[in-house]
Amino acid sequence: MQERFQTFTIYISKINRSIRKIKTNVMSSFNLKAPHVSCIYYLYVTGGLTATELCDMCDEDKGGISRSIESLQNDGYIEKPDGKSKKYKSPLLLTEKGKEVGKFLCEKVDEVLARSSLGLTDEERECLYKGLNLISKNLEVLAEREDK
Repeated sequence: MQERFQTFTIYISKINRSIRKIKTNVMSSFNLKAPHVSCIYYLYVTGGLTATELCDMCDEDKGGISRSIESLQNDGYIEKPDGKSKKYKSPLLLTEKGKEVGKFLCEKVDEVLARSSLGLTDEERECLYKGLNLISKNLEVLAEREDK
């Protein structure tokens, strides 16, 4: 059991660290930070979202998304085209500058997904994702029980 725990936690930590490092390296060329990746990526692929929708898609809390949105607005990557002041209900869109980064990110995501899956068949990858999804849901239930 101890070996299983160690193997599981080490692989998950290594994957998480590698993803964070890739995000940091990719975004540094735009003077942006790793948390901005998901915001720009999802705004690019959807064409626009509210802050609430962005929180859901990125699986981030409102505080983290708010900081990212503020930073991206200040740097000219996203805008609220209608000028609404409602923080989480106003649509957010990428500016031309943001769309350029979004296009680059989509290409980079495709490359990273392809390279990280080398050696896996489509069926193996599907099983892996199915297993990770199940483990994630089970851990969420366990974490909620521990909170009570």
